[in-house]
Amino acid sequence: MRWMRSQEMGWAIAASLLLSFNITPTVLAAELSEIRQRGFLVVAVKDNLPPLGFSLSATTLDGFEIEIARRLAEQILGDPNAIVLRPVLNQERIPLLLADEVDLVIARLTITDARARLVDFSSAYYLDSTALITRADRPQIQRLVDMRRGAIAVLQGSSTVAVVRSRLPQAQLVSVPSYQAGQQLLDAGEVQAFAADASVLTGWVLQSSRYRLLPELLSGEPLAVAMPRGQQFRSLRQAVNGAIAQWQEDGWLIERTRFWQLPLQPSQRQD
Repeated sequence: MRWMRSQEMGWAIAASLLLSFNITPTVLAAELSEIRQRGFLVVAVKDNLPPLGFSLSATTLDGFEIEIARRLAEQILGDPNAIVLRPVLNQERIPLLLADEVDLVIARLTITDARARLVDFSSAYYLDSTALITRADRPQIQRLVDMRRGAIAVLQGSSTVAVVRSRLPQAQLVSVPSYQAGQQLLDAGEVQAFAADASVLTGWVLQSSRYRLLPELLSGEPLAVAMPRGQQFRSLRQAVNGAIAQWQEDGWLIERTRFWQLPLQPSQRQD
């Protein structure tokens, strides 16, 4: 377990006070020069989505995306602790950025055309995908082909439905309203697998030995840093994209992806 140093704790307390009393500066998001003058970065993150972002304690967050946020703070400000991490719900991610309440969003946000009309995206730091998870006590299910006629739970209305249908046209798809409902069907043996985002399902595997991810990945969905649009934010976007390009070149992103046991696309594997 990692513990906060005093400066990091200071930023966490400051963020907690702002949120507790609903005190939000008129314009919190800022261009790069203002961020440097202010002395800290404000980033929207997840706190309930291991291994991307999760709580270790009431005051400590960890995970792959948390490391990216801190490394950006170090790159931009010279200090990984010069940061306020603001946990957000999925539906808050874009609105908070548009409302100038955060500088960046690093919260399992995929690049889509609709979102790209509202915000700017960095280059991808991870290529997420649709994956299948099954129970570890089902040795007869080892690969995707073993589910060609099986029962697979999928989130209703999600893009996962079309992805699974295209790869496993004869499989029986069982629509569920939530991840929890899919997990319950899987645990009860009413379905043989659950199809969803690999980054989310990896958290299940890390938290419980009851589950196992099938090795094939069914799609590619880039996760990226969301940034405000506008010419005034150009230097901030350049700093973020430059950092990600450097991490890709020196292997840091792949190393941390492997550390957090996130599945890699075949083209990214160096086995």
